[in-house]
Amino acid sequence: MVVMPRSLIGCSALRMDTGAVEPASTGAIWSTPSVEPRSISIGKQIFCNRSLNMRNITAVGFDMDYTLAQYKPETFEALAYHGTIEKLVKDLNYPEELLTWQFDWKYMVRGLVLDKKRGNILKMDRHKYVKVAYHGFREMSKEEKVAAYGSTLIRDSFDEPDYALIDTLFSLGEAYLFAQLVDFMDNNPAKVPSGTDYAHMYRDVRSAVDLCHRDGTLKRMVAKEPSRYINEDLAIVPMLQMLRKSGRSTFLVTNSLWDYTDVVMNYLCGPYMSDVSSSHNHKWLEYFDVVITGSSKPSFFHDDNRTGLFEVEPDSGKLLNADLQIGSPRSSQHQPKPIHKVYQGGNVGHLHRLLSVASSSQILYVGDHIYGDILRSKKVLGMCYSIYNVSTLAIATCC
Repeated sequence: MVVMPRSLIGCSALRMDTGAVEPASTGAIWSTPSVEPRSISIGKQIFCNRSLNMRNITAVGFDMDYTLAQYKPETFEALAYHGTIEKLVKDLNYPEELLTWQFDWKYMVRGLVLDKKRGNILKMDRHKYVKVAYHGFREMSKEEKVAAYGSTLIRDSFDEPDYALIDTLFSLGEAYLFAQLVDFMDNNPAKVPSGTDYAHMYRDVRSAVDLCHRDGTLKRMVAKEPSRYINEDLAIVPMLQMLRKSGRSTFLVTNSLWDYTDVVMNYLCGPYMSDVSSSHNHKWLEYFDVVITGSSKPSFFHDDNRTGLFEVEPDSGKLLNADLQIGSPRSSQHQPKPIHKVYQGGNVGHLHRLLSVASSSQILYVGDHIYGDILRSKKVLGMCYSIYNVSTLAIATCC
């Protein structure tokens, strides 16, 4: 791991405007022209697992949810949790007493694994040995743990379909609810729907979460009061301005649809815009060359993805056929960039054409989900990828 120290005294600093490396003066930091000595808190230092030559990067893109938009777990995760319970009760015939349950947003962490069949939550080391195991909220004894996971010569892969990874912040509420349901079913087997086992119960939780997304329950609440659910970040716009001033293109690729994306980005960029009172204010678009909504990542990065690309009319949200000729990446660099900025759907080939880049190696994409965002963008396409870590504000770069 390479750590960007508090100051780069005696080191070389990377200039974002040209990508050139120049000797750093005392106290100089690459991201600012100031030569005054500065102290940077640990939460704002940059960490990476390898160095990156920005000279080769011509476009920098971002995910929105949990990357640019940092949701408040105490409000947003609680909203998702209670919305999921409501769907379980009203649509999937679970008992109404679930509506009184509460969510402890500090209890779960990412990196755990759910055993759907046994109703267990596992903490493993990097060799896939189960170090700690809970059945619901009860810690399993060593004997129980060995009996379930340590007695076979062929080690379990701990992957789908029998297991689920808790690898996103949004999945923390699902895992907490699953643990509650495991305890509830163990103590009250007659109160759950007939024929329900742990795996079935997990599928019900996932179905309830999907229902919340499909009917817009969560995003309608966030759109009504963004400040209640999203952290304000005054560093986003200066960062985008710095990247654009360096001559690089900036883009946004998100799974959220246009109406919600517009609300969230208006809120995040609002302090830097003169008038955000109008519902048709889209001034935040000036910070991006291309915006792709409804991207359906990770399939967006699949080579065989043939999803059509549509233009979005910002004011009405109307979808139009995109008049975009997709050629080879090499030939696209000789074609002018389309003027239109907002799109829906598409695939990585469309992104190349819109940005006029020759290959994915020229793109740095910043996201929060190592599997959903990096799996295709890095391993298949060779795209540089950065993981934005919410808890430490660190960026790990993979190329």
